[in-house]
Amino acid sequence: MLLGITVGDSSGVGPEILLRSFAAGQIHHPAIVFGDLDVLRFCNEKLACGVSLIPHNLGDPLPDTGLPVVDHALLIRDQLRIGEVSADSGSAARHYVISATRAALDGSISAIVTLPMNKEATQKSDPSFIGHTELIGGLCNAPDVTIMLASHQLIVTHVSTHVSLRRAIEMVKKDRICAILHLTCEALARLRPNPRIAVAGLNPHAGENGLFGDEEQREIVPAVAWARDRGLPVEGPFPPDTLFYQAVRKNRYDAIVCMYHDQGHVPLKLLDFEAGVNITLGLPIIRTSVDHGTAFDIAWQGVASTANFVSAVDYAARLAAGGPLHSTP
Repeated sequence: MLLGITVGDSSGVGPEILLRSFAAGQIHHPAIVFGDLDVLRFCNEKLACGVSLIPHNLGDPLPDTGLPVVDHALLIRDQLRIGEVSADSGSAARHYVISATRAALDGSISAIVTLPMNKEATQKSDPSFIGHTELIGGLCNAPDVTIMLASHQLIVTHVSTHVSLRRAIEMVKKDRICAILHLTCEALARLRPNPRIAVAGLNPHAGENGLFGDEEQREIVPAVAWARDRGLPVEGPFPPDTLFYQAVRKNRYDAIVCMYHDQGHVPLKLLDFEAGVNITLGLPIIRTSVDHGTAFDIAWQGVASTANFVSAVDYAARLAAGGPLHSTP
Protein backbone atom coordinates (compact mmCIF):
# COMPACT_ATOMS: atom_id res chain seq x y z
CA MET A 1 0.00 0.00 0.00
CA LEU A 2 1.29 3.46 -0.94
CA LEU A 3 -0.53 6.68 -0.09
CA GLY A 4 -0.24 9.90 -2.10
CA ILE A 5 -0.45 13.15 -0.14
CA THR A 6 -1.15 16.49 -1.83
CA VAL A 7 0.32 19.54 -0.10
CA GLY A 8 -2.69 21.79 -0.78
CA ASP A 9 -2.31 25.57 -0.95
CA SER A 10 1.27 26.27 0.12
CA SER A 11 0.33 29.71 1.44
CA GLY A 12 -1.73 27.95 4.12
CA VAL A 13 -1.12 25.35 6.80
CA GLY A 14 -0.73 22.33 4.51
CA PRO A 15 3.07 22.22 4.30
CA GLU A 16 3.61 22.61 8.03
CA ILE A 17 0.96 20.04 8.98
CA LEU A 18 2.56 17.55 6.63
CA LEU A 19 6.12 18.13 7.88
CA ARG A 20 5.29 18.33 11.57
CA SER A 21 3.27 15.10 11.37
CA PHE A 22 6.17 13.23 9.80
CA ALA A 23 8.69 14.77 12.17
CA ALA A 24 6.59 13.62 15.14
CA GLY A 25 6.36 10.05 13.80
CA GLN A 26 2.55 10.28 13.51
CA ILE A 27 2.35 8.79 10.00
CA HIS A 28 2.59 5.01 10.04
CA HIS A 29 1.93 4.15 6.37
CA PRO A 30 4.21 4.40 3.31
CA ALA A 31 3.51 7.67 1.50
CA ILE A 32 4.78 10.02 -1.18
CA VAL A 33 4.06 13.73 -1.42
CA PHE A 34 2.80 15.69 -4.42
CA GLY A 35 4.06 19.26 -4.10
CA ASP A 36 6.98 21.58 -4.67
CA LEU A 37 10.31 20.58 -3.18
CA ASP A 38 11.68 24.10 -2.73
CA VAL A 39 8.57 25.20 -0.83
CA LEU A 40 8.71 22.16 1.45
CA ARG A 41 12.41 22.70 2.08
CA PHE A 42 11.67 26.32 3.00
CA CYS A 43 8.96 25.30 5.46
CA ASN A 44 11.20 22.57 6.83
CA GLU A 45 13.95 25.13 7.51
CA LYS A 46 11.63 27.83 8.84
CA LEU A 47 9.96 25.57 11.39
CA ALA A 48 13.03 23.41 12.08
CA CYS A 49 11.10 20.20 11.41
CA GLY A 50 14.19 18.19 10.55
CA VAL A 51 12.49 16.05 7.90
CA SER A 52 14.70 14.56 5.19
CA LEU A 53 12.98 15.45 1.89
CA ILE A 54 13.88 13.12 -1.00
CA PRO A 55 13.11 13.89 -4.70
CA HIS A 56 11.02 11.03 -6.06
CA ASN A 57 9.77 9.84 -9.45
CA LEU A 58 6.58 7.80 -9.65
CA GLY A 59 7.36 4.14 -10.02
CA ASP A 60 10.80 4.35 -8.45
CA PRO A 61 11.53 2.33 -5.29
CA LEU A 62 10.86 4.20 -2.07
CA PRO A 63 13.90 5.43 -0.16
CA ASP A 64 14.76 3.63 3.06
CA THR A 65 14.44 6.84 5.05
CA GLY A 66 13.04 10.31 4.53
CA LEU A 67 9.90 11.71 2.92
CA PRO A 68 9.67 11.18 -0.89
CA VAL A 69 8.43 14.22 -2.83
CA VAL A 70 7.17 14.24 -6.41
CA ASP A 71 8.48 17.70 -7.30
CA HIS A 72 6.18 19.67 -9.64
CA ALA A 73 8.60 22.62 -9.88
CA LEU A 74 5.73 25.10 -10.00
CA LEU A 75 6.51 27.20 -6.93
CA ILE A 76 9.70 28.45 -5.32
CA ARG A 77 10.04 30.10 -1.95
CA ASP A 78 10.39 33.60 -3.41
CA GLN A 79 6.91 33.32 -4.97
CA LEU A 80 5.19 32.48 -1.71
CA ARG A 81 2.78 34.87 -0.03
CA ILE A 82 2.33 33.07 3.27
CA GLY A 83 -1.07 33.66 4.84
CA GLU A 84 -2.51 35.38 1.76
CA VAL A 85 -4.66 34.46 -1.22
CA SER A 86 -2.23 33.73 -4.04
CA ALA A 87 -2.99 32.76 -7.63
CA ASP A 88 0.36 30.96 -7.85
CA SER A 89 -0.28 28.82 -4.77
CA GLY A 90 -3.87 28.13 -5.81
CA SER A 91 -2.87 27.01 -9.28
CA ALA A 92 -0.07 24.80 -7.97
CA ALA A 93 -2.40 23.16 -5.47
CA ARG A 94 -4.77 22.23 -8.29
CA HIS A 95 -1.93 20.63 -10.26
CA TYR A 96 -0.87 18.53 -7.26
CA VAL A 97 -4.38 17.09 -7.03
CA ILE A 98 -4.54 16.37 -10.76
CA SER A 99 -1.21 14.54 -10.63
CA ALA A 100 -2.17 12.50 -7.59
CA THR A 101 -5.56 11.58 -9.06
CA ARG A 102 -3.95 10.35 -12.26
CA ALA A 103 -1.44 8.35 -10.22
CA ALA A 104 -4.28 6.73 -8.28
CA LEU A 105 -6.18 5.95 -11.48
CA ASP A 106 -3.17 4.21 -13.03
CA GLY A 107 -2.42 2.27 -9.85
CA SER A 108 0.82 4.03 -8.91
CA ILE A 109 -0.63 4.88 -5.50
CA SER A 110 -3.36 3.19 -3.43
CA ALA A 111 -5.15 6.28 -2.15
CA ILE A 112 -5.02 10.08 -2.02
CA VAL A 113 -4.94 12.22 1.12
CA THR A 114 -5.49 15.90 0.38
CA LEU A 115 -4.44 18.89 2.46
CA PRO A 116 -6.57 22.05 2.13
CA MET A 117 -6.91 24.23 -0.94
CA ASN A 118 -8.29 27.76 -1.00
CA LYS A 119 -11.18 28.13 -3.44
CA GLU A 120 -10.64 31.85 -4.02
CA ALA A 121 -6.95 31.33 -4.79
CA THR A 122 -7.54 28.44 -7.18
CA GLN A 123 -10.37 30.23 -8.97
CA LYS A 124 -7.93 32.94 -9.99
CA SER A 125 -6.45 30.49 -12.49
CA ASP A 126 -9.47 28.18 -12.87
CA PRO A 127 -12.78 30.08 -12.53
CA SER A 128 -14.71 26.79 -12.83
CA PHE A 129 -13.11 25.34 -9.68
CA ILE A 130 -15.65 24.48 -6.98
CA GLY A 131 -13.71 22.18 -4.69
CA HIS A 132 -11.57 19.08 -4.34
CA THR A 133 -14.53 16.73 -4.58
CA GLU A 134 -15.79 18.12 -7.86
CA LEU A 135 -12.31 18.35 -9.39
CA ILE A 136 -11.45 14.75 -8.56
CA GLY A 137 -14.91 13.52 -9.57
CA GLY A 138 -14.49 15.14 -12.97
CA LEU A 139 -11.05 13.64 -13.49
CA CYS A 140 -12.45 10.22 -12.60
CA ASN A 141 -15.52 10.67 -14.80
CA ALA A 142 -17.63 9.95 -11.71
CA PRO A 143 -20.76 12.11 -11.73
CA ASP A 144 -22.43 10.59 -8.64
CA VAL A 145 -20.03 11.49 -5.84
CA THR A 146 -20.74 12.62 -2.31
CA ILE A 147 -18.93 13.60 0.87
CA MET A 148 -18.75 11.39 3.95
CA LEU A 149 -17.52 13.07 7.11
CA ALA A 150 -16.21 10.59 9.64
CA SER A 151 -15.14 10.87 13.26
CA HIS A 152 -15.15 8.58 16.27
CA GLN A 153 -18.46 10.06 17.43
CA LEU A 154 -20.42 10.45 14.22
CA ILE A 155 -20.40 9.65 10.50
CA VAL A 156 -22.51 11.61 8.02
CA THR A 157 -23.02 11.52 4.25
CA HIS A 158 -24.84 14.00 2.07
CA VAL A 159 -27.35 13.97 -0.78
CA SER A 160 -25.92 17.36 -1.83
CA THR A 161 -22.93 19.41 -0.74
CA HIS A 162 -21.54 22.48 -2.52
CA VAL A 163 -24.73 23.88 -3.98
CA SER A 164 -27.17 26.60 -2.90
CA LEU A 165 -29.86 25.67 -0.40
CA ARG A 166 -32.46 26.15 -3.14
CA ARG A 167 -30.60 23.72 -5.39
CA ALA A 168 -30.10 21.31 -2.48
CA ILE A 169 -33.86 21.04 -2.01
CA GLU A 170 -34.30 20.37 -5.72
CA MET A 171 -31.74 17.52 -5.48
CA VAL A 172 -33.76 15.59 -2.90
CA LYS A 173 -34.90 12.96 -5.40
CA LYS A 174 -35.40 9.23 -4.92
CA ASP A 175 -32.73 8.15 -7.41
CA ARG A 176 -30.09 10.43 -5.90
CA ILE A 177 -30.95 9.32 -2.36
CA CYS A 178 -30.79 5.66 -3.39
CA ALA A 179 -27.31 6.18 -4.81
CA ILE A 180 -26.12 7.86 -1.61
CA LEU A 181 -27.66 5.15 0.58
CA HIS A 182 -25.85 2.50 -1.44
CA LEU A 183 -22.49 4.29 -1.22
CA THR A 184 -22.94 4.94 2.49
CA CYS A 185 -23.70 1.30 3.27
CA GLU A 186 -20.75 0.13 1.16
CA ALA A 187 -18.32 2.42 3.00
CA LEU A 188 -19.71 1.76 6.49
CA ALA A 189 -19.33 -1.98 6.01
CA ARG A 190 -15.55 -1.43 5.86
CA LEU A 191 -15.34 0.91 8.81
CA ARG A 192 -17.69 -0.58 11.40
CA PRO A 193 -19.13 -4.04 12.02
CA ASN A 194 -22.91 -4.38 11.60
CA PRO A 195 -23.49 -0.69 10.79
CA ARG A 196 -26.82 1.02 11.50
CA ILE A 197 -27.72 3.87 9.17
CA ALA A 198 -30.42 6.50 9.70
CA VAL A 199 -31.84 8.91 7.15
CA ALA A 200 -32.64 12.51 8.09
CA GLY A 201 -35.74 14.24 6.81
CA LEU A 202 -35.47 17.44 4.82
CA ASN A 203 -38.21 19.43 6.52
CA PRO A 204 -38.91 20.25 10.19
CA HIS A 205 -40.26 17.14 11.98
CA ALA A 206 -39.49 15.19 8.77
CA GLY A 207 -42.46 16.93 7.15
CA GLU A 208 -45.03 15.97 9.82
CA ASN A 209 -46.91 13.74 7.34
CA GLY A 210 -46.96 16.48 4.71
CA LEU A 211 -47.84 19.38 6.99
CA PHE A 212 -44.44 21.05 6.54
CA GLY A 213 -43.54 19.70 3.10
CA ASP A 214 -44.02 16.50 1.16
CA GLU A 215 -40.46 15.68 0.04
CA GLU A 216 -40.28 12.95 2.68
CA GLN A 217 -43.38 11.19 1.36
CA ARG A 218 -42.60 11.70 -2.32
CA GLU A 219 -38.84 11.04 -2.42
CA ILE A 220 -37.21 9.98 0.86
CA VAL A 221 -39.60 7.26 2.07
CA PRO A 222 -39.51 5.43 -1.30
CA ALA A 223 -35.70 5.58 -1.28
CA VAL A 224 -35.54 4.08 2.21
CA ALA A 225 -37.96 1.35 1.12
CA TRP A 226 -35.73 0.65 -1.90
CA ALA A 227 -32.73 0.23 0.38
CA ARG A 228 -34.51 -2.01 2.86
CA ASP A 229 -35.83 -4.21 0.05
CA ARG A 230 -32.17 -4.86 -0.82
CA GLY A 231 -31.28 -5.78 2.76
CA LEU A 232 -29.43 -2.55 3.53
CA PRO A 233 -29.42 -1.52 7.24
CA VAL A 234 -31.30 1.74 6.71
CA GLU A 235 -34.09 3.40 8.75
CA GLY A 236 -35.98 6.68 8.44
CA PRO A 237 -36.63 9.37 7.57
CA PHE A 238 -36.41 10.86 11.06
CA PRO A 239 -36.82 14.45 12.29
CA PRO A 240 -33.40 16.08 11.96
CA ASP A 241 -33.68 18.01 15.25
CA THR A 242 -33.71 14.80 17.33
CA LEU A 243 -31.85 12.34 15.10
CA PHE A 244 -28.32 13.43 15.98
CA TYR A 245 -29.10 13.10 19.68
CA GLN A 246 -30.32 9.56 19.06
CA ALA A 247 -27.18 8.69 17.11
CA VAL A 248 -24.58 10.27 19.37
CA ARG A 249 -26.04 10.23 22.90
CA LYS A 250 -28.14 7.08 22.64
CA ASN A 251 -25.77 5.22 20.27
CA ARG A 252 -28.62 3.99 18.08
CA TYR A 253 -27.00 4.71 14.71
CA ASP A 254 -23.49 4.62 13.27
CA ALA A 255 -24.13 7.04 10.41
CA ILE A 256 -26.72 9.54 9.22
CA VAL A 257 -27.55 10.27 5.59
CA CYS A 258 -28.22 14.02 5.43
CA MET A 259 -30.13 15.90 2.79
CA TYR A 260 -27.76 18.87 2.41
CA HIS A 261 -24.34 20.24 3.38
CA ASP A 262 -24.99 22.05 6.67
CA GLN A 263 -27.38 19.42 8.01
CA GLY A 264 -24.42 17.06 8.35
CA HIS A 265 -21.41 19.37 8.57
CA VAL A 266 -22.63 21.52 11.47
CA PRO A 267 -23.19 18.74 14.04
CA LEU A 268 -20.07 16.80 13.10
CA LYS A 269 -17.81 19.84 13.29
CA LEU A 270 -19.37 20.82 16.62
CA LEU A 271 -18.66 17.36 18.01
CA ASP A 272 -15.21 16.70 16.58
CA PHE A 273 -13.80 19.56 14.54
CA GLU A 274 -10.15 18.58 14.91
CA ALA A 275 -10.44 14.89 14.05
CA GLY A 276 -13.26 14.80 11.48
CA VAL A 277 -12.19 13.39 8.11
CA ASN A 278 -13.62 14.06 4.65
CA ILE A 279 -14.03 10.89 2.54
CA THR A 280 -15.21 11.08 -1.07
CA LEU A 281 -17.62 8.30 -2.02
CA GLY A 282 -18.52 7.26 -5.55
CA LEU A 283 -14.99 7.38 -6.99
CA PRO A 284 -13.00 4.55 -8.58
CA ILE A 285 -10.17 5.59 -6.23
CA ILE A 286 -9.82 6.21 -2.49
CA ARG A 287 -9.64 9.85 -1.42
CA THR A 288 -9.68 11.28 2.08
CA SER A 289 -9.01 14.80 3.24
CA VAL A 290 -8.69 16.99 6.26
CA ASP A 291 -11.96 18.70 7.09
CA HIS A 292 -10.62 22.20 7.58
CA GLY A 293 -9.40 25.08 5.48
CA THR A 294 -6.07 26.71 4.75
CA ALA A 295 -6.11 28.75 8.02
CA PHE A 296 -4.12 31.63 6.57
CA ASP A 297 -4.21 33.43 9.92
CA ILE A 298 -1.92 30.82 11.53
CA ALA A 299 -0.05 29.54 8.48
CA TRP A 300 3.62 28.58 8.91
CA GLN A 301 3.60 29.42 12.64
CA GLY A 302 3.96 25.84 13.84
CA VAL A 303 0.70 25.89 15.79
CA ALA A 304 -1.83 24.22 13.42
CA SER A 305 -3.25 20.95 14.75
CA THR A 306 -2.08 17.82 12.96
CA ALA A 307 -4.86 15.61 14.37
CA ASN A 308 -7.18 15.97 11.40
CA PHE A 309 -4.46 15.06 8.91
CA VAL A 310 -3.31 12.05 10.91
CA SER A 311 -6.90 10.78 11.02
CA ALA A 312 -7.27 11.33 7.26
CA VAL A 313 -4.16 9.25 6.61
CA ASP A 314 -5.39 6.46 8.87
CA TYR A 315 -8.83 6.39 7.20
CA ALA A 316 -7.22 6.31 3.75
CA ALA A 317 -5.13 3.29 4.72
CA ARG A 318 -8.13 1.46 6.22
CA LEU A 319 -10.27 2.06 3.16
CA ALA A 320 -7.50 1.28 0.67
CA ALA A 321 -7.01 -2.09 2.29
CA GLY A 322 -10.42 -3.05 0.89
CA GLY A 323 -10.04 -1.55 -2.61
CA PRO A 324 -12.11 1.14 -4.35
CA LEU A 325 -15.42 2.35 -2.94
CA HIS A 326 -17.36 2.40 -6.18
CA SER A 327 -20.01 0.04 -7.46
CA THR A 328 -23.41 0.21 -9.13
CA PRO A 329 -26.46 0.06 -6.84
